[in-house]
Amino acid sequence: MPQSRTNAATPAPLASPKTTARGAMPSSSKQPPATAATLDRLRSKIGALSTTTLKRLESELPWYRSLRPDERAALGLVAQKGIASFVTWYERPASPAWVMNDVFGTAPTELTRSISLQRALQLIRVVVEAVEDQVGDLAGGSDEASLREAVLRYSREVAFAAADVYARAAETRGAWDTRLEALVVDAILRGESSDALRSRIAAVGWKSAGRITVMVGSSPPEPSPSFVAEIRRASSRFADDTLVGIQGERLILVLGGISDQGSAFIRLSELFGPGPVVYGPEAKSLVEASMSAQAAFAGLSAARAWPGAPRPVAANDLWPERVMSGDDAARRDLYKYIYVPLVNAGNGLSETLSSYLSLGHSLEATARELFVHANTVRYRLRRVCDVTGWDPLLPREAFVLQTALVVGRLVAASRPAQERAPTRQ
Repeated sequence: MPQSRTNAATPAPLASPKTTARGAMPSSSKQPPATAATLDRLRSKIGALSTTTLKRLESELPWYRSLRPDERAALGLVAQKGIASFVTWYERPASPAWVMNDVFGTAPTELTRSISLQRALQLIRVVVEAVEDQVGDLAGGSDEASLREAVLRYSREVAFAAADVYARAAETRGAWDTRLEALVVDAILRGESSDALRSRIAAVGWKSAGRITVMVGSSPPEPSPSFVAEIRRASSRFADDTLVGIQGERLILVLGGISDQGSAFIRLSELFGPGPVVYGPEAKSLVEASMSAQAAFAGLSAARAWPGAPRPVAANDLWPERVMSGDDAARRDLYKYIYVPLVNAGNGLSETLSSYLSLGHSLEATARELFVHANTVRYRLRRVCDVTGWDPLLPREAFVLQTALVVGRLVAASRPAQERAPTRQ
């Protein structure tokens, strides 16, 4: 390839002093004026140049041949418009007509989705080379150098215009994707379950089929412009999918397919602002993630009642505080997951636990109260841990168990006899 073609394929730096803010050539350009003969030859050769260019696109760009007919036609029209606009620009380099509107104005917006910027620049390079090869025939004598320089200058303008088109398209897509993501997060928080939500979930590119967790906390006081991108990079190490929502002072993360929950929650909690960070229980799908979100927000409201809570803390670890703050979901969970299994297990587990907690966590006092050996008390307390997952020998977990007993008794007393949990010794 001649040296001139190499130059044509490489746009000049953006900091060039001869480029205005909009990329058009200033009126003070030192480009020699075009002669009438050269302009006439250029106008008469537009059709032939367009045909030659389209043939070169077919032969030199394999991806161009694989495009759909409508995409190929649109790109061919861009190439033809570029050649026709060059003639006008060559006649009046300081023309106010902006090449972005003139060349790319007829191209559908969908092209920026199917054609990458790299391919668009490859197309520009082929068009410029096709025109440059004909410079000798188009210009006569002294006009050849001027015409060749004009081709190089014009290629720079078109390259800048292409970059501008793709930058604007990227900004538009980014803004729309952000709004769509915010709608999905808001729908999850409100518990919306509809076909519209499912279509939005598909539109944001969510792929995880299960293991969904919602994590909430305060947002940083002054987040940087790259804050959301930083969250996405950090979450991508642990989760398959992430939705980010910022609602005022609250930061919401919807995480799907988490591989290592312990490390993930600790690492991501560092990106939240000051204060508690709470993650909800795991949901089976994104549509069902509203229960995880509601539990997380209820835990966030009640977390201040437990000054020693870890950061982050599970919403289920805050069951007692959530019950005291009026959370019915926590009350139902304590009854369902602790009280009912404990009563159904029988063997005096609920009575032993109740006595142990009311007698100051004393094994000997509990044994005397129940007329059993202290080892029997130890065995039953171990069984309580096996049945409920909470260890009564640990102060915090004993508090959870005691709250579950209180809640369970109140719920059982308020229900008809046939709905109460069965009791057996």
